[in-house]
Amino acid sequence: MADQLSKVFAALADPTRRDMVARLSVADSTVNELAEPYDVSLQAVSKHLKVLEDSGLVSRTRDAQRRPVHLEDNVFDLMTKWIERYKQQAEERYRRLDAVLAQMDQHSQMSQDSAADAATGTTDSSAASASESGTASSQESSTRPHSRKGA
Repeated sequence: MADQLSKVFAALADPTRRDMVARLSVADSTVNELAEPYDVSLQAVSKHLKVLEDSGLVSRTRDAQRRPVHLEDNVFDLMTKWIERYKQQAEERYRRLDAVLAQMDQHSQMSQDSAADAATGTTDSSAASASESGTASSQESSTRPHSRKGA
């Protein structure tokens, strides 16, 4: 025998039953009132209601000659707790993934900076000390070959 949560999700797997639940969330209705918008027999609507009843989503009461169908909202608490538990677990996994991606991005940026420094032949410390002493431009001009256009 399936547990109640499985029965609830199985009952809500059908779009007609989900629509009935949505309509019952507004107000209690009779079987005839629930059957109005559907192009199915009362017997088919009753079968849908039986599935919803077996899952605990709805109940039928007797009100004089009427037998209104009532939505049992306590079942939604059961569903919400189940969904919330897995939502929290998924959010924690996403937080861990974000941390790993941020670490990878930081490592990648550091590697790119190192590669750029190696390509230019400078490091952060040598470029900083050269610019502080004012010798960077004189060193560059003395090591650069001069071209003569007219010669």
